[in-house]
Amino acid sequence: MGETQGGHTETARGLTGRRALLIGGAAAAVGTAALARDELARLWWRLPAVEKPRVSGAVDFRGAQWVSASPANYRRADRPDDYGIDMVVIHVTQGSFRSAVKVFQDPAHGAAAHYIVRKDGHITQMIRELDVAFHAGNREYNERSVGIEHEGFVAEASSFTDAMYASSARLTAAICRRYGIPVDRKHVIGHVEVPGTDHTDPGRYWDWDRYMALVRRAHRTQV
Repeated sequence: MGETQGGHTETARGLTGRRALLIGGAAAAVGTAALARDELARLWWRLPAVEKPRVSGAVDFRGAQWVSASPANYRRADRPDDYGIDMVVIHVTQGSFRSAVKVFQDPAHGAAAHYIVRKDGHITQMIRELDVAFHAGNREYNERSVGIEHEGFVAEASSFTDAMYASSARLTAAICRRYGIPVDRKHVIGHVEVPGTDHTDPGRYWDWDRYMALVRRAHRTQV
């Protein structure tokens, strides 16, 4: 399960500085050559306090159920425009589905993933892919990835059911298609592979060969 990203430091810095810097560079360019109209149209979202339109309760994966995480456990963003998404991080909750939902809704927890996959294959989305979830224990990896939790325990092979593998693989394939992420183990990784983390999930019982075969199959067949 993900952990805090430096507490208030992570949430307070925000995107204003990044946007202001980008706009400042664009303004300097205008001094020598006017920006094309379509380029200006693509820059509007970079202005401070400007965000893409959002729909309350909307999900990014068809069939997922929306349950909102605490805003303290993620940072609002406009991905992939402000932070490119090129990775999926696989987690294991080390607890029940219900307990994972509860802690992700707890502002004191300081962490949450975008999705939780239950043993029966049900998918709950708790953070929009637009936003930066505090799940990986590494700020850079948070900004560039989508985090998927899986109900269960790393030491229990029975945690990882057929329904879970199949459902999670479809989810990962959809994320990879949406952002042009290569379907390989350099871009679909376990939490244990994130630099600086002290976590071991998804653990030795997670069948990576089986999982990646399912992801590739779903990636080929999804419309």
